[in-house]
Amino acid sequence: MKSRSPLLALLVGLSSPLVHAQMLQPGLWELTTSNMQVDGKPLPDMAFMLGQLKNLPPEQRAMIEGGLAKQGISVAGNGVRSCLTPEQVKTDDIPLQDPQSGCTQKITERTGKVWKFQFSCPKAQGTGEAQFLSDREFLTKVNGTFNASGVQQRGSMSTRAVWLGNDCGTVKPRT
Repeated sequence: MKSRSPLLALLVGLSSPLVHAQMLQPGLWELTTSNMQVDGKPLPDMAFMLGQLKNLPPEQRAMIEGGLAKQGISVAGNGVRSCLTPEQVKTDDIPLQDPQSGCTQKITERTGKVWKFQFSCPKAQGTGEAQFLSDREFLTKVNGTFNASGVQQRGSMSTRAVWLGNDCGTVKPRT
């Protein structure tokens, strides 16, 4: 898991599309990633990766979880959780990514409830598509290239985001 920790963090970051905020409810969201591939080879599913995280030594696990918490992400349930405030959902984008990550996203096409987007990060870039099933659920597909370990690789994944409720509990929203 140690070598995949940067990859997990990168994939978590890439799973969040630029979406029209007013299409979604404020509150606690859970994002579950599936069909992850790197250079055409499947990665273990999210449940396996989360299980590996739980098996890390307590200090290492706390360091990874603390880093994610600073980005407004909590590892829980079947994936990662993020909190959106009412103010955030009133904007034209959802700040699911860390504002200091250096990532930018741009919607390239809006066709009803399907939006296509491009993203660019310091160590990743690519394209994706978000499909809004309701104001409480959306799906994304992302394809791109990344360099998490010093080697350029191609990756893809799908994400399902589900609204869990108004109360974010201990998950702090990003500022």
